[in-house]
Amino acid sequence: MVPLYKDNKEDICPICLDPVKEAVRTECGHLFCRMCLTQHMDKASVSGFLRCPVCRKPYSEGVLGDGYICFSHQKRVCMFCEASRHLLCVECLKSPEHQTHVELSIENAISHYKERLTRRSRKLRKDLGELQRLKAQEERMLHAPQVDWGSYRLGAELQSQDQTTEQLKALPQHRLDQQEDQPAEAVKIFHFSEAVTQLSSLISGLERMAKELDARTLKDASDLLDRSVPQKLEGLLSHLPPVDPNLS
Repeated sequence: MVPLYKDNKEDICPICLDPVKEAVRTECGHLFCRMCLTQHMDKASVSGFLRCPVCRKPYSEGVLGDGYICFSHQKRVCMFCEASRHLLCVECLKSPEHQTHVELSIENAISHYKERLTRRSRKLRKDLGELQRLKAQEERMLHAPQVDWGSYRLGAELQSQDQTTEQLKALPQHRLDQQEDQPAEAVKIFHFSEAVTQLSSLISGLERMAKELDARTLKDASDLLDRSVPQKLEGLLSHLPPVDPNLS
C-alpha cells in the first residue's frame, strides 16, 4: 500500500487545484486530496477501471488507506450507516442487515455530522456561559458582607425589655447557625466549578471533532453527539432552565 502523506500547502491537488487535504498518493506518484480521489473513483467505477487523473496509469483503491477499505470485502467504503455506525462498501449494502437502515454517502455524512457537531457545540457554549454567570453570582453572594439585621433587632428588643443575660448570650449562637449555611454555598460553587470544567471539555471535543472529521472518525462523531444530548447532561445543566430535547 502506498503510504499516506501529511498535508503540505505547497502540494496542489490536480483535481480541485487547491492545496491537498488529507493527501494520498497513487502508485504512480501523484498526490491528491483524499475526497477528490474518492469522487474520481466513484465516477471511474462505472467503467470498472481506475486510472490516475494525471498520467492515466492504473492505481488501486488501497491508496486511500486502511480506514477507507472494507475489512470484510477488501473494497473501498462508500457509505456510512447511521444505525450500525459502520462504513460500508458496495458489497455490504447488499446485506439484509442494511436493507432497512439509513445510509449516507461518506461525503454527505461528513458534511451532515460537521453541521450537527457545530450546532451542538454552539448550544452548549451558551449553556456554559450561563453556568459561569451563575457560578460568579454564587461566589459574590458567598463573599458579600452579611449584615444580620434580624439578630440586631432581636438584641435591641431584649435589651429594651430588660430580659435575662442568658437570652442575650443566645444571640451569638443564632449568628453561628446562620454562618453554618456558608459551607453549603461553598459546596454549591464546587458543583458549579465541576460542571463548568466537564462542559468545557465536552465542547472542546465537539469543536475538535468538527474540525478534524473524516470518514474514519464518523463513528466517533456519532458517539460524541449521542453522549452530549441534553437528556444525558441533566446533571451538568440541572441549574439551567429546561432545554428542548429536539435541539440536537
